[in-house]
Amino acid sequence: MKQKLLGKNPEELKAIAIEAGLPPFAGGQLARWLYVRRARSIDEMSDISKMGRLRLSENYEVGVTLPTDCKVSSDGTKKYLFPVSLDGVESAVETVMIPEADRKTLCVSSQAGCKMGCVFCMTGRQGFRGNLQGADILSQFIAIEEAEDLSNAVFMGMGEPLDNYENVIRAIEVLTSAWGFAW
Repeated sequence: MKQKLLGKNPEELKAIAIEAGLPPFAGGQLARWLYVRRARSIDEMSDISKMGRLRLSENYEVGVTLPTDCKVSSDGTKKYLFPVSLDGVESAVETVMIPEADRKTLCVSSQAGCKMGCVFCMTGRQGFRGNLQGADILSQFIAIEEAEDLSNAVFMGMGEPLDNYENVIRAIEVLTSAWGFAW
């Protein structure tokens, strides 16, 4: 199974570039393609040599997952359904885009299900199926129709964000860093 590039920071991408026989500066190129240009495939990365892209493709993929469904409410709110694979088990998570006059907020899932078991919460009643990886979280920002217009994020979708701290922080780092989305 190929590893996902999405969610990696520039230092990790630099190490991946070197491992693939590319110059160290290719890590910065990878970061720009992933987070600024929001590439969906390694083949799109035209300033990386064709041979370099081929070597990267042997072990890596971008890691953007497209939603399989979208429901639109009368106020324009959209609920997207994303497939996720957790240790080989297929599952799904929901992401909600909330439009307002001056912003578009994305309500992001950090887990499939939830271990907290809160009786008032439908997600809690589903049980816990697994933590989302950084790529799974970031796909929710990249793969929706409104990706370029998003201005805010809340980690209030499926799961308890602090129970998946490492992957949530990894996603927040991409969202807020100058090398990432620069929010």
